[in-house]
Amino acid sequence: MAFDYKKEYKEFYMPKNKPGIIEIPKMNYIAVRGKGNPNEENGEYKNSIGLLYGIAFTIKMSYKGTHKIEGFFEYVVPPLEGLWWQENTKGLDYARKEDMHFISMIRLPDFVTKEDFEWAVEEATKKKKQDFSKVEFFPYDEGLCVQCMHIGSYDDEPATVDLMHDYMKANGYELDITDTRYHHEIYLSDPRKCDVSRLKTVVRHPIRKAE
Repeated sequence: MAFDYKKEYKEFYMPKNKPGIIEIPKMNYIAVRGKGNPNEENGEYKNSIGLLYGIAFTIKMSYKGTHKIEGFFEYVVPPLEGLWWQENTKGLDYARKEDMHFISMIRLPDFVTKEDFEWAVEEATKKKKQDFSKVEFFPYDEGLCVQCMHIGSYDDEPATVDLMHDYMKANGYELDITDTRYHHEIYLSDPRKCDVSRLKTVVRHPIRKAE
């Protein structure tokens, strides 16, 4: 039975649809940075997803080839995630999608080293005859956060964010979005296969104790 991060770490991937406070440990990701409307066909965001999965599956299937990763076990590729921000904007203005910056990412198992990642980029480039130079090894130490399961359209997220911020303040915390701590989304549904009203997205914001 392949190890499934969503099932084994439900506190990170399957929170309730009401806000909660959580401490997120440092994790390593494969990541691609970019800018622009995430809905744009052939835009930077949609292209980033193909790059991420190209590397993710190269690592996942590595045990069938000659590159042996120390400590490897079979696993389900974790869900797609995204860190989002806009220049000179507090929070996100969903009406200005063209101004969005993102780091699109997929979690790596802890046994994958930077050297293993670099091997995967080289291997995928060779086998798929595609440029993977935009993909990076990205450690992210997220720390203390408020999070909530959002069900429905991405455009309706502000209502969930408001609930999170009310909960945060009521419990003695304040928002701590900075140049290194971001609005974070984890995508548990495939919008191509799921009705928009049933999309499941974990929304997470960094916080700190209120002064």
